[in-house]
Amino acid sequence: MKLTDFKALTFDVYGTLIDWETGMVNGLKPLTDKVESKLSRNDILEAHAHHESSTQRQTPTKIYSQILAVVYKRLAEEWSVEASWKDCLTYGASVEHWPAFDDSVEALRYLKKHFKLVVLSNVDNASFVHSNRKLQVAFDATYTAGDIGSYKPDPRNFDYMIENLARLGIARDQILHTAESMFHDHAPANRSGLANCWIYRRHAQEGFGATMNPGDMPSYDMVFHSMAELVEAHKAALEV
Repeated sequence: MKLTDFKALTFDVYGTLIDWETGMVNGLKPLTDKVESKLSRNDILEAHAHHESSTQRQTPTKIYSQILAVVYKRLAEEWSVEASWKDCLTYGASVEHWPAFDDSVEALRYLKKHFKLVVLSNVDNASFVHSNRKLQVAFDATYTAGDIGSYKPDPRNFDYMIENLARLGIARDQILHTAESMFHDHAPANRSGLANCWIYRRHAQEGFGATMNPGDMPSYDMVFHSMAELVEAHKAALEV
């Protein structure tokens, strides 16, 4: 299996192209600065992952900015810190400030010349506008949780994407799902019969950070530590 075998790269955005963990930690500082006990970066991210996943599962039609507001509320309660609903809503809108990884823009510009680029994300459309501006690329299709009414890893999200890409002339076996999260992306990609590429951004860190532990590790067809590595592998494949 080679990168040149595929027609479309379907991306999870947050954790893969956008550095959501840095965005989360920065956005939560008004809360974490008030916590008496010392919280490590992973403590913060793992608590966030729990409440985000739980809220998405229980209220799958709630848009992502509202999910984040509820997460902030739950974290304040867990850490025994006061937070107003206004504070919660401020954090809910913080996706606007989440930075792109340093290699994302250049990598996407290159890949756009060789693939259809597609988003499958747990975001809402209004929040994604800000991230898309940072990524500086016109995606060929964008499928958000706000469009679908459920959140990954729900298989409905992958079914929705596969069905809609078929209408654009892209078959399942022409798709390479490209993502960091084992929980949100690679496990359901396995179940959906998609080839998958792991962008292992957290290779130098312990645990799963802002995503839930997937339990049994999903399989993957390719792995790179960055988008820049993926680009170099594609260039090498073209030379063969």
